[in-house]
Amino acid sequence: MKSLFTIHAGEYLVGSHIENKFKDLRVWIPSKDTGIDLLVSNADNSKAMSIQVKFSKDFSHQTKSLSCGWWTLNEQKLADSTADL
Repeated sequence: MKSLFTIHAGEYLVGSHIENKFKDLRVWIPSKDTGIDLLVSNADNSKAMSIQVKFSKDFSHQTKSLSCGWWTLNEQKLADSTADL
């Protein structure tokens, strides 16, 4: 059976953190992948900001660092992103 709805771990963690730390904000998940992972609005939905989340698995058990991961960031793609953050 194909799942009807999924959210990536990084998006869930960021959304959950925002909801827990900023009680007056609302987190929304877009239904279509357009490069915007989360929408965050104020309580009356009069202002909103879009967020793109970058997440990598933690491989801290392999190094002496507290945390590490890997990303292949493309600065031009980030600059061209439709997300605010």
